[in-house]
Amino acid sequence: MTEETRLPADIDAEPVVQAAAALRPVLRAYHDEIEQGQRMPPAVFEQLREAGFYKMVIPRSLGGLQVDPLTYLRVVELLAEGVGSVGWNLGNGGVGQLVTLGLPDDGVDEIYGKRADTVIAGTAVPGGGQAVPAAGGYRVSGRWQFGSGCQEASWMLGSFQVIGDDGEPRRHPDGGSLYWRGVFARAEAEIVPGSWDVTGLRGTGSFDWTVKDVFLPERRTMPQIGIPLENQWARWPGLTYQLPVQCWVGPHHSAVITGIARAGLSALIELAGGKQPRGRPVGLLCDSPQVQDAIGRADAILNAGRAYRTAMITELWNTTASGKETTLEQRARCRLASSYTADSAREAMDLVYRHGGSTSFKRESRLAECWRDLHTVGQTVTLAPEWYPIGGRVYLGMDPGPRMR
Repeated sequence: MTEETRLPADIDAEPVVQAAAALRPVLRAYHDEIEQGQRMPPAVFEQLREAGFYKMVIPRSLGGLQVDPLTYLRVVELLAEGVGSVGWNLGNGGVGQLVTLGLPDDGVDEIYGKRADTVIAGTAVPGGGQAVPAAGGYRVSGRWQFGSGCQEASWMLGSFQVIGDDGEPRRHPDGGSLYWRGVFARAEAEIVPGSWDVTGLRGTGSFDWTVKDVFLPERRTMPQIGIPLENQWARWPGLTYQLPVQCWVGPHHSAVITGIARAGLSALIELAGGKQPRGRPVGLLCDSPQVQDAIGRADAILNAGRAYRTAMITELWNTTASGKETTLEQRARCRLASSYTADSAREAMDLVYRHGGSTSFKRESRLAECWRDLHTVGQTVTLAPEWYPIGGRVYLGMDPGPRMR
């Protein structure tokens, strides 16, 4: 393999990964402000940007870092270990950037021509908007959910249908899809106040957002292919952009959940070294065989999931690097690895939460924070249990449906 097609021998030694590890204590210092403001404070945002986290998946030809998926996931995981909401926004934003690399060249240049670390927010899920044709583009109105990072973004990604004179949706001439994707200037979008009232990941600021009769030029539109998406950025040179979408979508959220689970495990370890359990005259929490067992099991369970995720992405990377096509079975296993990793993280988190005693349910405790954030991540459709029967159908030789191609 050449240097361009070889994964790093030590992911944690990569400069961008080391930068993420070093920022964890900084993020902890800003945690309350992030949660209360439901956004990244300017000082945090600038440090994230300066470290290069907002240009990890952007091609080098555009000034980006063009990292491999394992490096990207490790950065997301470490940031989530610091503050779950930060990891979520960076993970989501990276996939949003990959999607926008599928725009026509003049659209990509408009978004990334001035700076590679332009922040994208929004959603890749079909639906939300309606449009009518206009000279050079479309006039779009709509409302979308889950605008994670919208307070920091310069552009918003959303899906819409183009309505013809007969009142019916028109298919995209390039892809035959009933849905288009569009990238709107953030200044054209209105955030819906109070629409992100949640128990976990409050700091993501994943508010609903709207546009009303906004002109969207053709250069910032593309057909929406796949449910929710397929690789439409493969024209960019480099192995990073040739990988199947399963190496990115699913793993990006599973990295958030494993980072939070690691933070929860660390929180119990710290607590156990100093807490004397209520009603016990002597001994610390760490002296309990049950707590020792829980910590050992949680670490093993968490790392088993992480190893599966890494192994499958590595397999697909090596297959692609050798010039071969990945198989449907490989892609299914990579996709299932994300759901399994998330389930492993959930199991590990529940173990450590249970053994934290009354500390676990106190709002200000780190264990409570991790439990809330982790279970919020676990509800996302990219990690849902529905992926198991989809994978099962692949292995049985049955049609898995449109979500797995």
